[in-house]
Amino acid sequence: MTVSEITPEEQVELDKALYDALTPLASAIRSRETGLPADRMWAASPVEVTLSVLAAWKLMDGEVKRLTERAAVTAGSYGASYEQLGAVWGITRQGARKKWPGAVSRPAPAAAGESALALFGGTAELVQSPSGGWGWTGRGADGTSGTAAEGAPYATAEEAAAHAGAFLKEHALDIDDQP
Repeated sequence: MTVSEITPEEQVELDKALYDALTPLASAIRSRETGLPADRMWAASPVEVTLSVLAAWKLMDGEVKRLTERAAVTAGSYGASYEQLGAVWGITRQGARKKWPGAVSRPAPAAAGESALALFGGTAELVQSPSGGWGWTGRGADGTSGTAAEGAPYATAEEAAAHAGAFLKEHALDIDDQP
């Protein structure tokens, strides 16, 4: 058994957790379909009841796919490669790229680990430290200077840019303040 395989005991616990999560959703779907009170909504033919349960599983499947994509994108933002994502999912690197396009960002060519950002009338410089982390310094449109928190470099340039962008947005000039 590999590390990512599930034991029989874990399978039993997972099944129980999934059924516990499914029951309220299936009940809500059945209630909307029938308009019956909770104590009577399951009083129907087995086909109707099981179709309501199947509809709930379909919704859960969509949510699992959405959350899976979010996990892949998060892993990619921390530096995971498509090869690593594929290995975990049991598919090839190309399969992972097709399944989660954009999950792994290719580093944009930057001059000596730096790049500029101009938003909301302000500017920020993204700088990569020798350790590989990213930081930023900026000046908002209102003249306020800011920098990334000391001792907490960001894992990716995108993460540093997001924080720098939030700073620039916070220090944008209000249109109402313009002459």
